[in-house]
Amino acid sequence: MKTTLSASLTELFGKLDLLPHVAKLESFFARPQNIAIGGDQERHFRFIEALDSLEFKSPQKSIPFEGIINHLKKQGVLRFEDIFELLKVVRYFRTMRNSGFTGLIGEWMGTIVIPEPFNEMDDFFDASGVFIESKDEELYRISQRIKAIKNEIADSMKRLFHTQKLTPYLVDTQIHYVNDEECLLVRGGFNHVLKGAVIGRTGAGFFYVAPDSILRSKEQLRSVNQDRDAKLYEYAKRFSTKLTPLTPFIGFIDREFERFDHYQARVLFARAHNYAILKPQNNSTIVLDEFSHPALHKPKPISVEFRGNLLMITGVNAGGKTMLLKSILSACAMAKYLIPMKLNPHKSRIGSFKRIEAVIDDPQSVSNDISTFAGRMVQFSHLFDHKNALVGVDEIELGTDSDEAAALFAVVLDELIKRGQKIIVTTHHKRLAALMADRDDVELLAAIYDEERRLPTYEFLSGTIGKSYAFETASRYGINPAIIAKAKTVYGDNHEKLNILIERGSEMERNLKQKNKEVDERLESLKTQELTLKEARENLRSELEREKNRLRSEYDIAINEAKEAARGLDIAAIHRQLNRAAAKIPKPEIPKIAELEAIKYEIGQAVKYRNQRGTIVSLGNKEAMIEVEGMRLRVKLTELKPSGNLPKKIKPTHIAQIDQKSGLKLDLHGLRGEEACEKMDKFLSDALLQGFDEVIIYHGIGTGKLSYAVKEFLKVHPSVKSFTDAPQHLGGFGAKIVRL
Repeated sequence: MKTTLSASLTELFGKLDLLPHVAKLESFFARPQNIAIGGDQERHFRFIEALDSLEFKSPQKSIPFEGIINHLKKQGVLRFEDIFELLKVVRYFRTMRNSGFTGLIGEWMGTIVIPEPFNEMDDFFDASGVFIESKDEELYRISQRIKAIKNEIADSMKRLFHTQKLTPYLVDTQIHYVNDEECLLVRGGFNHVLKGAVIGRTGAGFFYVAPDSILRSKEQLRSVNQDRDAKLYEYAKRFSTKLTPLTPFIGFIDREFERFDHYQARVLFARAHNYAILKPQNNSTIVLDEFSHPALHKPKPISVEFRGNLLMITGVNAGGKTMLLKSILSACAMAKYLIPMKLNPHKSRIGSFKRIEAVIDDPQSVSNDISTFAGRMVQFSHLFDHKNALVGVDEIELGTDSDEAAALFAVVLDELIKRGQKIIVTTHHKRLAALMADRDDVELLAAIYDEERRLPTYEFLSGTIGKSYAFETASRYGINPAIIAKAKTVYGDNHEKLNILIERGSEMERNLKQKNKEVDERLESLKTQELTLKEARENLRSELEREKNRLRSEYDIAINEAKEAARGLDIAAIHRQLNRAAAKIPKPEIPKIAELEAIKYEIGQAVKYRNQRGTIVSLGNKEAMIEVEGMRLRVKLTELKPSGNLPKKIKPTHIAQIDQKSGLKLDLHGLRGEEACEKMDKFLSDALLQGFDEVIIYHGIGTGKLSYAVKEFLKVHPSVKSFTDAPQHLGGFGAKIVRL
């Protein structure tokens, strides 16, 4: 199966050594057609990508329908072979439609609705395209008659082999076919015992004879075959009559199959060789990762980035400069036409170019009386006719003085870049590279040479100008060392020193590249670890926040239930709800008894309680009364820390009895102002310790002095947020609701 390549594509692919690769792709096509897909490449890539995710069989080989359509338009009668060509495509699309594919391919197959006449014709042909004559009763009888006549002919021939009179004249006992006629091979003189027609003669003087008895049977066979052909022609005419109105559909399905053929060939070719299809990007950036040119038997994958306007490749002879140039151009050409290739598609990106030009071959022509340099000028003159092109030039200064050519091509390349062209150049001469290297849009690559092994490595170093190693290359290919030594003398010490400087610069670049690579790998590892730690920390933080919210919600519910119970003056319910609320509070870590006994607190000692500093007023076994900014609080010893030097580690000698009973209400009836303030101070401290945020104080109405003292005390108390008169059912003006 051969596709039709345009002359320009054949020339380009030939220069890039891609014709064998394209030929392999062509073998996957079902019909011959141009390798380039017309239309929107973005759309084609989406369909190829969608088809690649499905399992399907390749279609049978087919022919274009243009000739069939023209024949039908002229009211002609199609041959069964042409009808079956239509049925092959119809059957394939019917199978694809019935496969239940979803997505882009399923929607596409849904648009192909097969007309009913094709279903009728489909029943008359088997899988290989043979007309099923048993579908027609008359044809079936004719076929049986033909079979019987053929058997009769075979039997007659076998009887002749055993005829006693004829046996001496037989050369062999085989049935021979000459011009599709059964005959015997006999010697001269056979006419005495066999009547028949001579239809051939051998070089040895033997005769091919068709016996008269067989000829009569053959005549009957021809007559029956004519009847059969007439009947088959009737079917062909009937089918053609039904197909004539369907020429628009035949044209439609022909175009759809041609497009599908482009897609399936690329998908199956990529699967067969583990290739990838890369879609061109809407820019001019070229990034290749692990690309292998298909023409190389054991290629060394290349990775290169080309983001500027000009890439100059210098360095050692036979170091792979030309192959790198061809590889970059080949990758761009295959991406342009969606041809599968060997590379890493996840890290590779290729821009979109209207044209790809390869100036590679020596243009010298004796017939046209044109030199190498003149031919190069003709090639470059054509490049100015294009815009948005990718141009590759091998040995740009070929055929003329390098210094003059460097000045000329520096200007030529600058003008081509101004026209929007992206250029790749290989050269052995450093003059042009030095002239262009100071531009920001110029990138340099140097082929690396292994000094120890005296061989090129086929690797490239970015950002430097490479040495050509002409003397080393000559030595490697057998030039006498004495000649090379003399050439070095002629070359001169200054040039050699320049090459040494270039070589040292390349070595430093390589070392720096290796160190940067190691640093990048270490940095990447640290980034990965950092992301892992961040993720773990966020997970712990989220889990802690969820747990806090849960506990806070449960505690708020319990406190609200306690408040509701308090408003109803149900003391038992109040205590039950308080106990439930307290159970929801996370318990602080309690230090060991040994640690408590190790610290001696004394009355009057300065201590630290949470973020405040105070003084111990009284001590108990596990609790102490402290004074903080004029306010007394009862706290646990485990919550205190010495605020100065630790006292001696002896057991406590003074123990105060502290009433741990408290509630939500305080009755001050009958007390003087000072006594009431002392009671309220202790009451509020106990309430705070037990977690109450709202209490009630009864003072009565009376003369109003006690009420006044209560109000003044509550106004200045640091733990009181607000207070109001109690509701009427809880005491009205004779009580205060205090919020802590």
